[in-house]
Amino acid sequence: MIMKTKLAGQFLTALGIISLMGCTPTDKNTQTAGGAPTSTLQTVLQRGTLKVGDCLSFAPFGFYDKAGNPDGYDVDLAKELAKRMGVKLEMVNTTSANRIPNLQTNKVDVVFCNFTRNMERAKEIGFTQPYVVASEAMLVRKDSGIKSAHDMTDKTIATVKGSTNGDEVRSMGIKVKIQEYDSSQAAILAVKQGQADAMIEDNNFLAYQAKLDPSLAVTNEALVPLEYNAFGTRQGDQVWINYLNEFLFEINASGKNAEFYQKWFGSKPRYPLNPQY
Repeated sequence: MIMKTKLAGQFLTALGIISLMGCTPTDKNTQTAGGAPTSTLQTVLQRGTLKVGDCLSFAPFGFYDKAGNPDGYDVDLAKELAKRMGVKLEMVNTTSANRIPNLQTNKVDVVFCNFTRNMERAKEIGFTQPYVVASEAMLVRKDSGIKSAHDMTDKTIATVKGSTNGDEVRSMGIKVKIQEYDSSQAAILAVKQGQADAMIEDNNFLAYQAKLDPSLAVTNEALVPLEYNAFGTRQGDQVWINYLNEFLFEINASGKNAEFYQKWFGSKPRYPLNPQY
């Protein structure tokens, strides 16, 4: 009788330990106490802070103002999102190359940063609906004589690490040299100093850069089909994507997004947010 009681007690103790192990979350950022996945939406609301990854060397989308504070089109959108969520905003300076790793390692909750939706990236992360649309052109020196990509044979194109911009010209059968830089500002400087003949980037961004420096010009061409830039999220978090899509729907329907675009680019958005089939 004593032996049976002792064995029963040991069995119940073991069950208790197993039960406790089963209720312990493996990752407090991705699971609840019951083991069910936790959306980034709940994580942000509970934390009280929204961490937005943005390229803060990519004016006017993102940059640091004279006081050292993040500013720009993407930053205004991030502030609006945080305001509507009722949380504080933390902007995390991001590069093109670490946009996806920063999402995968939970350093940020969402990435803006001129992120073009495509099938390759969708293998690793999730995307919202588009919030801004662009094509691509080239930034050149006005005295370069370069009018289009067809003038780039045996010339050098500056691109930012992590982007696929230079491949667009190569796909046209034009022989070019690709020189990668850590940031868009470094690539622009290379063009100004003659270390590169052109920089390929989104036409919205390039128009702003040419406005700042009259020695530069933007080629009048569309090197690629329209690019639909979206917010990037961790893969599989549909609750968070749905929430962000609702945010985008509301700021587009109210005209708030167009207001921000006008503020930073000096014109109304050139392309509709949804493709015409």
